[in-house]
Amino acid sequence: MAQAARKKTQGRGLLLQALALLIVVLILGLIIHNTVLNLEARGIASGFGFLSQPAGFDLAFHLLPYDETTTFGQLFIIALLNTLLVSAIGVVFASLLGLLVALARLSQNPLIRLLGTIYVETLRNIPLLLQLFFWYFAVLRNLPGPRESLEFFGVVYLNNRGLSIPFPMEPAAAFYIALALILGLIVGHYLRQAAVKKRVEAGRFPAWHLLPYAIPVIFPLLTLLLLGQRWQISWPELQGFNFSGGLQLIPEFVSLVAALSLYTAAFVAEIVRAGILSVQKGQMEASEALGLTRLDTMRLVILPQALRVILPPLTSQYLNLVKNSSLAAAIAFPDLVLVFSGTAINITGQAVEIMAMVMMVYLLLSLSISAAMNRYQSKTLHYLGQRS
Repeated sequence: MAQAARKKTQGRGLLLQALALLIVVLILGLIIHNTVLNLEARGIASGFGFLSQPAGFDLAFHLLPYDETTTFGQLFIIALLNTLLVSAIGVVFASLLGLLVALARLSQNPLIRLLGTIYVETLRNIPLLLQLFFWYFAVLRNLPGPRESLEFFGVVYLNNRGLSIPFPMEPAAAFYIALALILGLIVGHYLRQAAVKKRVEAGRFPAWHLLPYAIPVIFPLLTLLLLGQRWQISWPELQGFNFSGGLQLIPEFVSLVAALSLYTAAFVAEIVRAGILSVQKGQMEASEALGLTRLDTMRLVILPQALRVILPPLTSQYLNLVKNSSLAAAIAFPDLVLVFSGTAINITGQAVEIMAMVMMVYLLLSLSISAAMNRYQSKTLHYLGQRS
């Protein structure tokens, strides 16, 4: 009797779910049908044929070759690279700065602890858009001109036209070197795990246990040898009214990276601090009793155990940083939102296709970051013998 009632309840549930799905499909079909009718009524072409048309406007910052004959399809890739570049640099800077601020907040020195507290409480309580305007309009736009540039070590120059830094003559060489460094870090990470596993099994490290630390250096050096003369550095030099040579980073780019990094670092610092405080105090005392230095205690004992608490909220901050990069439109940095869902829509009028492409990009970026961080978290916890 009870089994028959349960089957009846399950059947009713399946019927309701099927009806709900049918209603959703009908609503989506109605929306698409009305959209197509409206586009036809206004004489707006649909489809993705516009991607092969020339864009026909200038672009202030681009990593790939660009001119007015570049098609909208190529423009999409160029704008996407700008977004990815800003996001990647922001994630790296925010992570490093957040870790330093977290350690400052935990310092036994009252002055350092106070500075860390002021940083966090100030930056996380001011809107990101306001901070972006501050760096762009109040700081970089008020810097002196190229002839009176702020000089750093005689190789880096900052002025109201942006930041001039040394850079390989061929941009492709820089890409290959960066790729070799990333590959070296990944290979070194897995080799380090293999070395620790050998130590657990055999009671001592293998003879090659220092190799993981050398791999991130060896790979870029081998790449330099393979590139030959192509990796030669171009140095920025003042010629006339502006700098030539090197890489010229426009003020919009510098402002966006600074605002995103500094703002996100305040949240990362609190996440790291909470993770460190979650580790039992006895772990620190035991490490000190074993003779480990404070740095080794933090690197080998505290931070690995704190990752279980740090990684989930840290993933959310990385996702926020990538999505917040769309604020670049406020200061006219040519990212994906400004160039493709702004200028391109005004020229082609195909808002549906363009907005769908841009939204899909941000969705895929967020899902990719989330999947990568979840996999890293799973591997790390398995390596530490913990469970999430």
